[in-house]
Amino acid sequence: MGIGDKISNAAEDAQGKIKEGAGKASDNERLEAEGKADQASSDVKQAGEKAKDAFKH
Repeated sequence: MGIGDKISNAAEDAQGKIKEGAGKASDNERLEAEGKADQASSDVKQAGEKAKDAFKH
């Protein structure tokens, strides 16, 4: 996993957490769901990158 990918995935996860928190605070279910989806997307990307790294070594 390249450093750029790690930073991008971490940023996407952080953005998702912020959206989720803002959605909860404002009772905005759509924003909360978007935040959770962003976090899930980041998790999938991180898992894929880790799998690629495992096959390289």
